[in-house]
Amino acid sequence: MAIIGFLVALVLFKHYMRHLRGLSRELGDQPEDHAGSCGWQGGHRDWDRSRRRAEREARRWARKYGYPTPESAPPPPKTALSPEEQIQRRARRRAAAEVGFYGHLQSYLGVIAFLALINVFTTWYPWFIWPALGWGIGLFFHYMGVFGAQRLKEHYFEPAVAREVQREKSAFQTEKQADISDLTSTIAHEIRNPIAAAKSLVQQMGEDPASVENVEYAKGAIDEPDRVERRISHMRKYAKEEDYEFGHVSLAAVVDGALTQMKGKLDTAKVAAVRNYIGGPTVNADAEKLKSVFVNIIDNAIDSFADVAEGRRLELFIENGGRQATVRLRDNGRGIPPEKLDRIFSPFFTTKDHGTGLGMAIAKKIVEAHTGTLEVESAVGRGTEFQVTLPLPAK
Repeated sequence: MAIIGFLVALVLFKHYMRHLRGLSRELGDQPEDHAGSCGWQGGHRDWDRSRRRAEREARRWARKYGYPTPESAPPPPKTALSPEEQIQRRARRRAAAEVGFYGHLQSYLGVIAFLALINVFTTWYPWFIWPALGWGIGLFFHYMGVFGAQRLKEHYFEPAVAREVQREKSAFQTEKQADISDLTSTIAHEIRNPIAAAKSLVQQMGEDPASVENVEYAKGAIDEPDRVERRISHMRKYAKEEDYEFGHVSLAAVVDGALTQMKGKLDTAKVAAVRNYIGGPTVNADAEKLKSVFVNIIDNAIDSFADVAEGRRLELFIENGGRQATVRLRDNGRGIPPEKLDRIFSPFFTTKDHGTGLGMAIAKKIVEAHTGTLEVESAVGRGTEFQVTLPLPAK
């Protein structure tokens, strides 16, 4: 009985395949080769063969004498689709994919039901399960291709991305709010203290107008607003996006210019500046702004020698390796404590009594505008080393 069922299924399969080929020929305007129309169809095939041969000859002669052919003609320009048309195209593709799956599912159910019916009338062994299982695996993959990826994206991927974005956004807002709070308190502190000091001096002058100390009080009251003006000027310089005039400059000449500018202060502080370089590479930089970076670092190094009685030393190195140049400035001052080292480039952070806390922040901003890096290493009681790394221009 199983053999009879198999033969019946095979006959049905051959029948429907023959029927399908007939339909495909009718759709393609290619009539089937029946016995009663052999002569007409043979002539039709000969005519098609002659037409194709003539077209090939025409194309060959056209290429030979430089005439355009359909293959050599430029394709028509593709017009860009509007966003609405793109959405409609995607929707149509999605709908076509879903219709294709449901058609596949109906075919599967119909064929398997038909095979099960044949199985019932032929044998007790459920052989229709094996084609149902094999086809079912293909149907499952079809379902995953049409619906599975979309479901996974909607239920797992997109919610995970949304959670991560929300977490990063919350962390950024918290950090930004903390920075704004620190900035506000610092600005208020920097402005309030000088004004309070000037107010106190003026009050003392009013208590005793004839005092000989009023001259000193007046001088101090004038210096305090100047201090506020200087801090506001630094704030504007830090916040302002400055224009840079880049050009090919010698890195050694820039460092030498900074040493020359600070020579008086170095001599007064009895600091020995040691140049451990003869020349240096050429970099693409704004010479004046880059020089201000080294001036600021040298100035901070001089201030770090307050607790060093003798042997004050500032060493400068210029190294050229790979596609970048590095300037190292190393002093043997008091060093920077680890808890302050991480904040040294933060705006308004300073370890000086009269500092604005913007010098190193501005220096880092200038170096980053040159697509470089500014790094610092320090040890308390041993000194500090700043490293300015700049890219070399392409050859």
